[in-house]
Amino acid sequence: MAPELLRRGILDHRRALAGWCAGIVGYVALIASIFPSIEGSPELNQLMESYPDVLKSLFGITGAGNLTSGAGFLDAELSSFMLPLLVLVLAIGSGARTFAGEEDAGRLELVLAYPVTRRSAVVMKGLAVLVEVVLACIAAVAAILLFDAIVGLDLSLGHVVGAFVWLVALGVFYGWLALAVGAAYPSRALALGIAAGTAAVDYLIGGLHDLAGWLDPFRFISPFWLVGQSPLQQGTDLLGVVVVLAASVMVLAVGATLVERRDLEVP
Repeated sequence: MAPELLRRGILDHRRALAGWCAGIVGYVALIASIFPSIEGSPELNQLMESYPDVLKSLFGITGAGNLTSGAGFLDAELSSFMLPLLVLVLAIGSGARTFAGEEDAGRLELVLAYPVTRRSAVVMKGLAVLVEVVLACIAAVAAILLFDAIVGLDLSLGHVVGAFVWLVALGVFYGWLALAVGAAYPSRALALGIAAGTAAVDYLIGGLHDLAGWLDPFRFISPFWLVGQSPLQQGTDLLGVVVVLAASVMVLAVGATLVERRDLEVP
């Protein structure tokens, strides 16, 4: 019966997921359609040179002229902040509501009425979150490839595929972190807060460690730094992706273990 939990986990969120995918595609389309108007613009290059180092570091602006290339423009406008933000909001929200949210609402006993262990239920719900993240990332990458053909972004297909893996790894890690916290402690708010707070801290470490020397030793714990910060320009760090995915599995395993050790709350 465990696969039924996976199927229901996906189907129960299908309308919300469809809305998220449509929104992500729309945002990618909006940003990509701007590119032809700024391609090769010397004024934009001059403006970029005047940016503070903090902004350049956070938004992946690493060299002269890179905002006027398709890859540099999308890295700065999408990959550096908004695209991972959209995927993380989807993943964290789904992870928090899929166990802790059901427990808060008093529906979890219906889920556990299936002949499965609590541990299996957490794993199946984790896989449902994974499917949601993958589908959202497919929507984003499909939109990028479509507009690459339409407006001439001149992207590397290998880098686009790497960006897909990069985005999935980030979404899965923080989505499973929210799910694991919700499995270990019956609070959707806590699951949201810990996952979102961790993502914010990791993002700042990944973006600012070059400028704040005291942050540099902590960059190894930031998934944003591990997977690479300019996937469309510089590619994705596949070793970092493997590390982040391994950490995701460990986080989910901890949540699946801790849920066996506590009493479930019923309103």
